[in-house]
Amino acid sequence: MCTWSQEGMSEVDEVKLKELRETCRSMKGHLRRLFMARTVNEVFGGVAYRAEQELGWHRVTLTKGLHELQSGVECVDGRRGATGRKPAEAHLPDLLRDIRDLVDSQSQTDARFRTHRLYTRMSTAEVRRQLQEKKGYSDEELPCEETLRCKLNMLGYHPVRVQKTQVKKKSRKPTRSSNRSSASARKPSSPKTNC
Repeated sequence: MCTWSQEGMSEVDEVKLKELRETCRSMKGHLRRLFMARTVNEVFGGVAYRAEQELGWHRVTLTKGLHELQSGVECVDGRRGATGRKPAEAHLPDLLRDIRDLVDSQSQTDARFRTHRLYTRMSTAEVRRQLQEKKGYSDEELPCEETLRCKLNMLGYHPVRVQKTQVKKKSRKPTRSSNRSSASARKPSSPKTNC
């Protein structure tokens, strides 16, 4: 393998450097840091600063990768669910089951059977109210209506406004004197004369 020389020039040609950059770009997380650390050890003699200059890799990431390589332990990233707000189910483990119990009786499939979606006539405000009344949840412990709407969608229920039946207006029957009368439409109008 090539090593870093004291004059500041690398024996690795530009083609190999380009391949190293592209390979690094195709990886993510722990595997990427291990690849970077192995490259630093083999090509640059373990000097992260030189790899930073030649390849444009971040030195903190290189140091983290070298530490992972030496210790054999993967560093946990902050984006793996260890931080941040927990979902409502973490605080209320029976919430989804209780929502399903309430909404199942009020749900129906698409009338034309075009989709497999379940539509419910209950609003999220009504679901929240029934969770308090029938399932014994307090107002403080229940999530807001927006969160409940997301949970309903996640469970496959889609709240739909129930359209009220609309009474058809009775149309008036046309009379002989009205313009819309069929009789007046058939009768040709004759010009009036004063004789």
